[in-house]
Amino acid sequence: MSQLQVEVVAAAGMAWEGPALSVTARTSEGDIGILPNHEPILATLVPCAAEILTADGRREVIVVDGGFISVADNRVSVLSPLARIASEIDVNAAEHELAAAEKRLNAGEGDEETRHHYLRAQAQLKAAQLARGRDN
Repeated sequence: MSQLQVEVVAAAGMAWEGPALSVTARTSEGDIGILPNHEPILATLVPCAAEILTADGRREVIVVDGGFISVADNRVSVLSPLARIASEIDVNAAEHELAAAEKRLNAGEGDEETRHHYLRAQAQLKAAQLARGRDN
């Protein structure tokens, strides 16, 4: 059975790497699923909870703060300014961060930085919930 070689790289270094059966992430055009022998692509990511089904059947959830995904020859590279393993995210802290970002948006702070902070906080909470089996 074919596998993908996946690497998730953040500005601080390698966040995750290894063999996988599939990768799912959200691009600026919508969700994308990558399986072995996928056609080559380069796409822009938005803040999201990327999911990797590892070669040994585990699900690894990683929050990425935008960036790019590149696929060629069964190699998947996710490049993001920030990437965190979802199981390391505190759900309560993520909920508070999302509430704070939402409060700023509701107060009329609609600048690009505030909208990006909201999307990042939303992705972190979703990733933390997915990692704990609570897809709300």
